[in-house]
Amino acid sequence: MLQMPQQQYIKFLREQEGCTIREITERVGVNWRTAKKYADCDDWNLSIKKKRPYGG
Repeated sequence: MLQMPQQQYIKFLREQEGCTIREITERVGVNWRTAKKYADCDDWNLSIKKKRPYGG
């Protein structure tokens, strides 16, 4: 997992600079899947799944 400043920089490059995923991978030095994941991320909060009670 990348540090938050790196994640935000990827998002900035995609939205503000209009960089492609390939350009982002070259600038930041990450895998293209990682760049795409953070470039397309809209919600930075992790979702926590509710545990179901065990009622076997």
